[in-house]
Amino acid sequence: MQYATRHIAVAVGEHTGDSLLELMDDTYGDPFAGIGLRLGCAGDWTYAIAYGGWQGEFGPAAPISRGGVDVCLLEYEEENGKPVPPQFEYCRDGRMLSGCNLHLDASWGYQGVEGDPVTAARLQKLLIAAGLPDPQREPREVHRTALAVVEEFFGLSLRRDPIVGGSLPAVLLEPA
Repeated sequence: MQYATRHIAVAVGEHTGDSLLELMDDTYGDPFAGIGLRLGCAGDWTYAIAYGGWQGEFGPAAPISRGGVDVCLLEYEEENGKPVPPQFEYCRDGRMLSGCNLHLDASWGYQGVEGDPVTAARLQKLLIAAGLPDPQREPREVHRTALAVVEEFFGLSLRRDPIVGGSLPAVLLEPA
């Protein structure tokens, strides 16, 4: 699989998720014909929320984590008609230290936590202590519980309000 590696970020002002999708629809005729990002900061972390046809445009997170950069990827395809569980990866210095789907089942690739044996085993142990995986629990509850464990383990904390309903600076990614 070949990934596009060069894009030009075109600033388009502050947007909610809905308003960015509307702008992308107006610009491209279909929001999935382009790539949009809303950008924010939480403590020492910078985050991006991707919209449109970004799947398949970028390669794995590990290569961009070179030089001591920590990269966390939480991929949640809300608009996908299939029951895709949220996927999480944590990479540093070009290596995936841990990755799992937040339902912790065998669907969509991961079964349990994969990655660096020490880091992945520590995270797996905490998820088990939280009662996961549990096929009897509601998927949304499993997702929230797993996400809480991941946040605690890696010291991540993203406020829901700016991400879900607030306005954040946004860019459209155009091929270079």
